Amino acid sequence: MTATNRKQDSGGIRPYLNLIGIFVILGLVTFGLLLLITALTGPDSFLGPIWASILGGINNVLTWIFDPNRVPAADAIQCRMHSGCSTVQSIVFSLIFFFVVLTGFAYTTLLERVVLARLQQRVGPNRAGPGGLLQPVADGVKLIFKEDITPSGADKPVYHIAPMLKAVPPLILLAVVPLGPDLIIPWFDGNVYQVPLGLIDVNVGVLWLLAVTSIATYGVVLAGWASNNKYAMLGGLRASAQMLSYELSLGLTMAVPVLIVGSMSIGDIIREQRMFYEWFVFQNPLAAGILAIALLAEVNRAPFDLPEAEQELTQGFMTEYSGMKFALIMMAEYLGMIGISVVMSALFFGGYQDGFGIVDSLPILGPLVFIGKTILFLFLMIWVRATLPRIRYDRLMALGWKVMLPLALIAVTWTAVATLIGDTANSTLLYGIVSGVFFLVVVVGGYLVLSRGETEPVEPSWDDDPIITGERKGIGWVLLQVLGGIIAIPFALYNFTLNQLDKLASLAPEEPKEPKKEN
Repeated sequence: MTATNRKQDSGGIRPYLNLIGIFVILGLVTFGLLLLITALTGPDSFLGPIWASILGGINNVLTWIFDPNRVPAADAIQCRMHSGCSTVQSIVFSLIFFFVVLTGFAYTTLLERVVLARLQQRVGPNRAGPGGLLQPVADGVKLIFKEDITPSGADKPVYHIAPMLKAVPPLILLAVVPLGPDLIIPWFDGNVYQVPLGLIDVNVGVLWLLAVTSIATYGVVLAGWASNNKYAMLGGLRASAQMLSYELSLGLTMAVPVLIVGSMSIGDIIREQRMFYEWFVFQNPLAAGILAIALLAEVNRAPFDLPEAEQELTQGFMTEYSGMKFALIMMAEYLGMIGISVVMSALFFGGYQDGFGIVDSLPILGPLVFIGKTILFLFLMIWVRATLPRIRYDRLMALGWKVMLPLALIAVTWTAVATLIGDTANSTLLYGIVSGVFFLVVVVGGYLVLSRGETEPVEPSWDDDPIITGERKGIGWVLLQVLGGIIAIPFALYNFTLNQLDKLASLAPEEPKEPKKEN
């Protein structure tokens, strides 16, 4: 074994040995602290009664704050109906929400770089801070001091507004999504309030999601148009065409939870998915899959990142952006990833429900469950980017119109028929049977279509082509002759009118021309 190999082997083993040593030391320190606390707080020690009272007080406070069953619902003041409470709750929740989401955006960039590095057997960012945890801060500081260049021929007002128009919709998208069940919280005025873990739960929340997800595309289109760059313009046009192609499938599949629940409120949809077997992904997996693909296309994530294809369009719609405007566009992309993860979790994967009823007993776990599901979907999107290549643009359009739109119609029909039959018969079992039949039909049909394979194109034979041979036969030739005759009528009338006018002009006597006078 050479010295280089020995060095590589020792370098590969040493981190694991260091990690084992750290765990051993932490275990010993923890064990020592437990022994010390036990000695000081035992029943015979002087700190025993004090420690017991502290633990009892903490338990009482936590129970008082977070136990939803300790106060009757009639005794708690609804924060939504109280003007002062609703105002304070909106401000506090918005501040916490923006802090968490913007911090999440920063570390989503780090998550993507680390996961891509691990999947591709690279090191990834590990220099800024311990384990690279300060890399987002370093990137932000770097972009602040980058030169901000504006093209001379750009439409400057639109050029400056477009990044904000792309970044704001992902933030307001989540305004209608509750992040957990209501909390029972006492206040200093002696009253107990039932506080929602969300900004607002309107009864048209699904329509809000559809409207806001479409607005971000305007930022992409206007950024491409205002940059006065052909590559950027092509990126904006691609984004608009892509939105039109996938917005239809997106809207159809969002109708599936609405049909099942009978409400457009996101809160009602989440509350109907209490146990994991009640999640809508198990009731209509086809709609869940189509919605996931359509949401990926909505935020221009790989393999649907054609508006910013660097091999074809340099950097697409953001070619001319630099400095903090570039950072704002990148922030909008990662905020969009977080937004569609939350939407996917809420509509088909139970939202803040853990699937086992634990959140109903301990509501404070609701946001943590939601964050865990969001991180899982972010990881899946990063995995898709590392695995699938960017597809060709014509195939992107064909996938949206020829594959996803018909499948979305089938998914909506699936849920509509199953729900109608189940509600008419007032039988959940019958609803499940009808859904199972549709599931088998979709699986068998998909297997038959995919197993058919691609057939080799047959070269057309020109021997029987009437255009080549000039043979006059078939209904097509007859229709062509009729159409040609109809089109020829105006031209024939025009030529006839000109001939008659020429004949009339020839009948008139010619006036004698006067000789020109010489000067």
